[in-house]
Amino acid sequence: MNSATPHQPSAGIRLSLVLDNYDVSEFAAHCLAGSAGPGYVVTPNADHLIRFAEDADFRGLYADARYVLLDSRFLAHLTRMTSGEAFKVCPGSDLTAALLTAVRGSDSPILLIGSTDEQAETLRRDYSLLRLIHYNPPMGFIAKEEEVGRCLEFISAAGTTRFCFLALGSPQQELLARLIAKERYPVGLIFCVGASINFLTGVEQRAPGWMQRAGLEWLYRLSRDPRRLAYRYLVRGPRVFAYLRKIDLVRRERP
Repeated sequence: MNSATPHQPSAGIRLSLVLDNYDVSEFAAHCLAGSAGPGYVVTPNADHLIRFAEDADFRGLYADARYVLLDSRFLAHLTRMTSGEAFKVCPGSDLTAALLTAVRGSDSPILLIGSTDEQAETLRRDYSLLRLIHYNPPMGFIAKEEEVGRCLEFISAAGTTRFCFLALGSPQQELLARLIAKERYPVGLIFCVGASINFLTGVEQRAPGWMQRAGLEWLYRLSRDPRRLAYRYLVRGPRVFAYLRKIDLVRRERP
């Protein structure tokens, strides 16, 4: 995937990011009722918005997604302050937990791509998942045709599943999601969930509820892992303020 030069989105051109306006309970109910259909779900946060502004290929991945659910309370607060638009928030971690809780104890096949074997076992135990099918591709697999092929072969062999969760980080998970959707594997709705499995299995700790509600989860994560996240949040992150002036967040009408 060829990225555009940072800080160089096309001059004078406004971009539109279409959002499906659901909260967690609404979208979980939509999925569990079987109304969501095939395709894949992306959950933009501030970092994704920056990539969306700077990378035409990434915009293509979002354009091909069936659903685009706002993951970031920080962006929701910022948008409300700058434009008066109020968008509902559907954090990927909360949505993943809601869906796994809903299928607890059932024999619904669930496909998980990414995360360690230990994390998969934790999910099986904590959510009583009787048929969790797990595959963890190697680091950097998306750039290696043979590794992508192995991953797709595993997904094909898994057969029909109810949901497919991709915990691979962005943009790897979105690239794989589009490949799966293009091949029309019967895996159900595909969720690009990023670090959600880390939170659900205790590998990473989420911010206290008040910080989440205030849109300060990024600050909590930064305080927990400053070496890894300082560049993302303190150097790269502030670009979002400039890009929000050039990106129209558009509410998609529900069918």
